[in-house]
Amino acid sequence: MNHDQAKEFVRQAVQRVVPDADFTGLDPGVSLRDRFEMDSLDFLEFVEALAELSGAELGEDDYAALDTWDGCAARLVGEASASAQGRSG
Repeated sequence: MNHDQAKEFVRQAVQRVVPDADFTGLDPGVSLRDRFEMDSLDFLEFVEALAELSGAELGEDDYAALDTWDGCAARLVGEASASAQGRSG
């Protein structure tokens, strides 16, 4: 998985929670929770959707990294790389 693919999973996961989410001009370093006004339950639903869409194992320890679009993408790409290395090693 590359960074662009990961960002698309993030977009889809956000849109499951905030169907009218507008990503136009979104700074990839801005908090998704703040930008899309997600409360704690919304954020949990977002993380679950992101895990389902991407196939990544995401837990409470990942929440800080999952607050931004770039953070989510980096976490997903890292997970995919680690999984690929695990399969080949």
